[in-house]
Amino acid sequence: MEKIYTKAQKECELIKAQPETIQFLLNYSKSLKVTEAKGIKFESNLN
Repeated sequence: MEKIYTKAQKECELIKAQPETIQFLLNYSKSLKVTEAKGIKFESNLN
């Protein structure tokens, strides 16, 4: 199998997310509702 990873993975650095970003993502995930009907998934944002 061919390697698809770059050789410079050690040069990557993690950055911390802002608290506002975390709060936004949490609120969005709480308001997201997925409904399935007849094999089709519908996504609704309940704001």
